[in-house]
Amino acid sequence: MSGSSGVDLIEAEGQLWLHHRPMPNRPALSVEAAKDLIAQSGHAHWFLLGDELHQAVSRCASEESFKVVIAERRDASFELEIAPDAMCAWVTVSPARGGSLLDVSVLVPALAQAGVLFGVDEAALQQVCASPEGGRVVAAKGKPARNGEDARFEMLVDVTRDRRPKVGQNGLIDFRELGDIPVVEADQALMKIIPETVGFLGRNVRAEVLEPVRGQPVAFAADLPGAKVDGQDPKLLRALFKGQPVRMGDGVMVEQVVYFNGASMATGNIAFDGTAQIEGDVLTGMKVQASGDIIVTGTVDGGHLEAGGSIRVGGGIIARASARAGDSVSARFVENSSVDAGVGITIDSMVLQSQLQAGNQIIVGTQSPQRGRLVGGSARAMMLIRVPLLGDSASVVTQVLVGVNPVLEAEYQDVLGLIAKQNQEEENLGRLVQHLTRQGDKTGVLDRLRSNWAQALQALGLLLVRKDELDKQMALFGNARVEIGAGVSGPVDLAFGKTQRRLRRTYDIGYFSIDKDLVLFTTPDGEALVVDG
Repeated sequence: MSGSSGVDLIEAEGQLWLHHRPMPNRPALSVEAAKDLIAQSGHAHWFLLGDELHQAVSRCASEESFKVVIAERRDASFELEIAPDAMCAWVTVSPARGGSLLDVSVLVPALAQAGVLFGVDEAALQQVCASPEGGRVVAAKGKPARNGEDARFEMLVDVTRDRRPKVGQNGLIDFRELGDIPVVEADQALMKIIPETVGFLGRNVRAEVLEPVRGQPVAFAADLPGAKVDGQDPKLLRALFKGQPVRMGDGVMVEQVVYFNGASMATGNIAFDGTAQIEGDVLTGMKVQASGDIIVTGTVDGGHLEAGGSIRVGGGIIARASARAGDSVSARFVENSSVDAGVGITIDSMVLQSQLQAGNQIIVGTQSPQRGRLVGGSARAMMLIRVPLLGDSASVVTQVLVGVNPVLEAEYQDVLGLIAKQNQEEENLGRLVQHLTRQGDKTGVLDRLRSNWAQALQALGLLLVRKDELDKQMALFGNARVEIGAGVSGPVDLAFGKTQRRLRRTYDIGYFSIDKDLVLFTTPDGEALVVDG
């Protein structure tokens, strides 16, 4: 027992009592003085009952005798919190206040009894138990399931042809010019499927097993001309015959390759289901058509080329010749001719008085970065036209148009029309299904209508996905630009979609772009100038 005049502190059964006896002329007792008495009695580390202490101090000013508990011994304790997904558990330790410390050997079994059985961090628990301040720690962590990897295709041959090029984030397509034709032999392995994996099991802190999501399988496309699935291994694709391998999304097809010694009146027109290589020139009036690629080692002099894949002309395309490709067209130069490519056009040196149109980009001067030139005629591309020298003061107007893709815009309008039609069909089927569900299916057609309705919803969903894809591609039109590697001279009519500018002054190195309705010319140091005209 300890205390001061008329105030005694008595410890009994884990509690500290304040015993007050009235004393005449005793100074008033304050809360701080009472705390000093508690410290002097050796109970400062006990748990102080604050409200009771304040009330006791107030009552000490009275003439009554009383006893009241103002502090007590408390053992260390903990609170457990488990995440809703049971992947983590936290322990908050309240330190001992005059009582027993919390020991890990007691805490871990207590956690187990509460359901925390896996991933317990005993080191963290030991640290918080030993801390005089206690605290909150991660007591246990679950192990997430690791989902399986999707199956994937692995090429077994070098393929430079890809008939399904991908659009990058900047809207440009990374396409390759045609080089030598890669050739595979009959029965050569082309591609294999690396199977999906099942993944790895996980566990939450309750030791419950977490099942992983198995990876998605893949399969070779059903229609891959010139290729077959191996008879012993369904995950291996082989060539049916000798030819050119071409990547086609979920597989590789093999195109037959045929070689011709030029195209003239002596050989006649050429039409071939595969890839055609012309050793020499394609002369005036001759037509070469191929479902795959066309390679001409010489010049196209007034001839006409049409390829489902790409076209590569070793010489020039001249004298009212034409080249039309589903993929890309490349040539040494073009003069007084027309070139149309679904993806891109690359010209080694110059283009004179010709019409170029590409679904994505046109690049002139790849082998002549300072002297390559685009003069006269027109050039149209969706995202990019790049040329060292644009126009010529001695030439007629050169027309340059970017930010348009007629094929893409036509497909977009078609998709909008199909969506409207499919919406109407889906609504009609939905109303019929709901009507028969309410009124009864007397004719037995409800199941068939439900199936048709589900198919209509699926078709509508696919159309909406395609619309989103087209929206994203068309949104890239605003990133279109015309890059100038050396300068602009002579009259040039420049258009970004419907926004047109007549360039009648010279420009140095830089690029033209559009920002809302403003056409800008940006110099190499980043200065953007508004283009009037």
